[in-house]
Amino acid sequence: MKPSLNRKSAHGRRLTYTRRIALSALLGGIPSVSVALALLWRDDYSPKLQWTLTGLILTFWVGGVWLLRGKLAYPLRTLANLLEALREGDFSLRAKGAGDRDALGEVLREANTLSDLLRQQRLDAVEASALLRTVMAEINVAIFAFDGTGRLKLINRSGERLLGQAADRLLGQRAAELGLSECLEGEPNRTLEAAFPGAEGRWGLRRSTFRQKGIPHHLLVLSDLSRPLREEERHAWQRLIRVLGHELNNSLAPIRSTAGTLANLLRRKPRPGDWEEDLAQGLSVIAGRSEALGRFMGAYSRLAQLPQPQLHRVRIGDCIRRVARLETRLAVKVQEGPEVEILADGDQLEQLLINLLRNATEAALETGGSVRVGWARSGSNLEVRIEDEGPGIPSSSNLFVPFFTTKPSGSGIGLVLSRQIAEAHGGSLTLENRSEGFGCEARLRLPIGPVERAAGGHS
Repeated sequence: MKPSLNRKSAHGRRLTYTRRIALSALLGGIPSVSVALALLWRDDYSPKLQWTLTGLILTFWVGGVWLLRGKLAYPLRTLANLLEALREGDFSLRAKGAGDRDALGEVLREANTLSDLLRQQRLDAVEASALLRTVMAEINVAIFAFDGTGRLKLINRSGERLLGQAADRLLGQRAAELGLSECLEGEPNRTLEAAFPGAEGRWGLRRSTFRQKGIPHHLLVLSDLSRPLREEERHAWQRLIRVLGHELNNSLAPIRSTAGTLANLLRRKPRPGDWEEDLAQGLSVIAGRSEALGRFMGAYSRLAQLPQPQLHRVRIGDCIRRVARLETRLAVKVQEGPEVEILADGDQLEQLLINLLRNATEAALETGGSVRVGWARSGSNLEVRIEDEGPGIPSSSNLFVPFFTTKPSGSGIGLVLSRQIAEAHGGSLTLENRSEGFGCEARLRLPIGPVERAAGGHS
């Protein structure tokens, strides 16, 4: 305690800035005042005049110093009040007397400029905060913010509806009390099935962290996936019913028309001489359309009942070379890549590659071009590319639409099945025109994962 008291007393004995200026002015005036008093008392003036003039000299001397001290202290106090107002968030005060050629005036002018800048920044922050609150209130996803202890610090209107209570009753509660503790654990981006007081279904979860006043917080966003999934399911059923109806009508309409014609033929008395030939032709049309309808239903069954892949280690190089040898219409050029193994269903993977190579070969035969297949690593994925020098894709919008085909004998399910196989393996399949300006490129991406490390001794 004693050292702190000594420092405090020493600080108290220290002269202030204005007092030092006043003392300097007093000391600076001593020579001139001394000379004036010496000349006054040296000459033969009356004592009354000498004391009168001495009093005036001392009065003007001390008064001038006091006036100088006041002139200096006023703008400093003004600046101090202005800075204090800025610290308190009051930007309405302005410092007067900010001259253009005065050093102190420049300081006051810069303080006024700083006040204007801070006021504009606060206005922008208030407007941004108001916009953020409006967006959070109106957005159709539930937003929660939890502090480091797991207590709720922020919630929007959708979050209130999801939890079935008002914000003033929810703020400050722990995540476990709100039924959201599972959302603060595990993967930050995922989907989950959950039931809350206000709704239940499938939810898209997004979680991130941020800091407020140096304290870490968790931002949790829950979006309801049930409605868009149901809407997408409805559109899928509509597309499927439209395709099925189109194909069924294409087969049933000629069957119905031919059957009616044959019934009229059999009712005619007497029958024409070539009625047996007409009957045979009609039955042939009915049989042909029935077979086409059977093929369509078989293709639909294959598309709807694709089994789950049975994963085994597959040497991708051997698989690609084996499939390339199956194509006999055109020699497929194999561009060798790294010998790696992946977990895949070998039969489904070969069927996928056969479909892609068959399409590429048929396109290349139209123009007399060639077909190339190669593979390479791309990060943690394996990328297989099949390139042809055919006419290219006129439109990619219907490539993966079931039963859509531009080939006279095509079923329209080859690419759809291929993409289903790729996605069932956790990969993707894309088709696009080549950048060279001719031909098409099919790009198959499959995850490698830890399989390569486990099979490293076999590669």
